[in-house]
Amino acid sequence: MNKPLFTGKGSLGNMPKGPSQRQLRVAEEVRHVLADVFARTEFRDPELRDKRLTVTEVRMTPDLRNAIIYVVRLGQDNVEDLLPALKRAAPYLRSQLSQKLRLKFLPELRFHADTGLDYAAKIDVLLHSPEVLRDLDKDDK
Repeated sequence: MNKPLFTGKGSLGNMPKGPSQRQLRVAEEVRHVLADVFARTEFRDPELRDKRLTVTEVRMTPDLRNAIIYVVRLGQDNVEDLLPALKRAAPYLRSQLSQKLRLKFLPELRFHADTGLDYAAKIDVLLHSPEVLRDLDKDDK
């Protein structure tokens, strides 16, 4: 049974609610620290050395013990190839977080490729296709 990572009870019964202010604040702090580490590219792993990565989003679980980090590669789209290397570098990244953040529990880091930019580019291509432009011109008349 797969349980969703983010759950909660809203005022309408079992409706899921959004993240708390604390979750958002901690996630943003984690994102800033990881972005600084990625900007310096100080990795021993040869797969990560000299790779330009950026953290687009961090989502924290309600107990702040797990962090899902969404990353993209600047200028390239093959970030999935680097996910195993990021998993290997997670202990180093956690140590960097421990030096910069004061948290009761240091979160476990899980890395995912951020496909939002690819999706936005695909939608942009669709919106500029001749069929859609033709339909939009009909509405203007």
